[in-house]
Amino acid sequence: MKVSDLLRARTEVFSISDSATVHDAARYLRDQKVRAVGVRDSGGALVGIVSQSDISEKVAAENKCPAWMRVSEIMSTNLVTIAPEASLEDCLRLMEKHRIFHLLVVDPGAGFRGLVSAKDLLKVIASDHKERADMLESYMFPQH
Repeated sequence: MKVSDLLRARTEVFSISDSATVHDAARYLRDQKVRAVGVRDSGGALVGIVSQSDISEKVAAENKCPAWMRVSEIMSTNLVTIAPEASLEDCLRLMEKHRIFHLLVVDPGAGFRGLVSAKDLLKVIASDHKERADMLESYMFPQH
């Protein structure tokens, strides 16, 4: 399975402006039911990623006011990206290597396509193992 297969079912690419307040980012994450989003500049270029942990560690834990801070002040800018044609195994390797939970999917021709999370990969892996277990069970214990 490829990254593009995961993205195919999605209808929206979640992102936020680097000039948005951290408060707005926190509400956006909550409303969209996601843990991280890509960050774009005023020209629409991908410039970062912001996650719930960024907000927790860089704002809440430091007792800073999220309404006065901009996403650009807390976003991660050391971007780790993956191409849509990459395998899910490639995703796992990159996440492990960089100790991250989200990968930005960037298509050289189409730009930012979305995020792949560790949770997304876990769902696919768990589903695949369940299918294999069910197939083995039906082989070992046929229903007549």
